[in-house]
Amino acid sequence: MPAFAFPLTGLVTVLTMLVMIWIMMQVGKARTQHQIPAPSMDGPEAFLRVLRVQANSVEQIVMFLPMLWLFANLAGDFWAACVGVLFPIGRVVYAQGYIAAANKRSTGFMIGAISVVVLTLGSLYLLVTSLIM
Repeated sequence: MPAFAFPLTGLVTVLTMLVMIWIMMQVGKARTQHQIPAPSMDGPEAFLRVLRVQANSVEQIVMFLPMLWLFANLAGDFWAACVGVLFPIGRVVYAQGYIAAANKRSTGFMIGAISVVVLTLGSLYLLVTSLIM
């Protein structure tokens, strides 16, 4: 069996999925704690903050994963993993901050957003330079 070409990027992807599972579990825990039955999407502010963490994380992962793998193909496994690992770290910081208070979400959001922006702009640069050369 041939070696997988992107083991570090694969590990970042798995780490990201583990963070998403943890966030999903936080929503379930909050539903139980606040007695919010599915499919209700309303409740006290503490519940809504947990729900927003999950919704925003799903919104962000749609941009993150394709850019992570495109960048890995263009720049290499090591560099994609170095930039990409910021995303799950940022999601954890974001979740912990937002669950505590809405105004504590910015730092984590920025960490994840920087990862997505660098992956996107890096991919664009590498694609354009490959077309020119």
